Amino acid sequence: MELHEESLIHSLMETDSELRQCYNEHVALNQQSDALKLKPHLTEEEEVELKRIQKQKLAGKDRIMEILSRHRHPVA
Repeated sequence: MELHEESLIHSLMETDSELRQCYNEHVALNQQSDALKLKPHLTEEEEVELKRIQKQKLAGKDRIMEILSRHRHPVA
């Protein structure tokens, strides 16, 4: 995510619980992904887990972007 998106997320997290939950999940998945990527060799199960995490991260990022869009362009 870009810097301006990060700052918007942090400012909205106090009032938008859905955004806060999605962002916290995204951060946790990032940490899991990074931990797996640090390993010199992944087992087959770890490779599958890494792919699952990456898919979850992408879906979560899409959801975060939808929420941000809703805040940028509120429906009247």
